[in-house]
Formats: sequence, C-alpha cells, structure tokens
Amino acid sequence: MFTLLALFLVAGVGFAVFLAALMMIKFTFKLVLLPLKLLFLPFILIFVLIKIVLVVTALTVVAAIVIPILIVLAICASPFLLFAAFS
Repeated sequence: MFTLLALFLVAGVGFAVFLAALMMIKFTFKLVLLPLKLLFLPFILIFVLIKIVLVVTALTVVAAIVIPILIVLAICASPFLLFAAFS
C-alpha cells in the first residue's frame, strides 16, 4: 500500500515538474519573440487597414449596384401595389 502511495507521489511530483518546465519554456519563447512581435506590429497594422479599406470598398460597390436595381423594382411594383390596395 505504501509503495502505491509513493508511486503516485513520484508521478504527481514529476508531472508538476514537467508542467513547471513547460511553463518556463512558454514564457521564454514569449520573452524572446516579443521584439519580433513589436517589429512586425506596423506591418500588421497596415495589412489590417488595407483589409478594412477593401471590405468598405466592396460593400460600397455592392450598394451602388443593388440600390438602382431596388429602385427599378419599386417603380415596376408600384402599379400592382396600388391595384392591390384599392381592390
């Protein structure tokens, strides 16, 4: 019984040491890669800005195409709506 308890204790301590080492490696990578992240931040900002501009431009083009079509459909549908309202 005591050997099983000792085995679980060693396994738990080993797992805790493994997790601590993993966290230290993760922190080290974060610390090492921070200057690179700060170096690429302006480029990421430019890419995000270009993406936003392209999305707004695409939505403007879609609106410029859809709005006249909706106006023509409304003009074509108005006699039918008037007829349905008075009958």
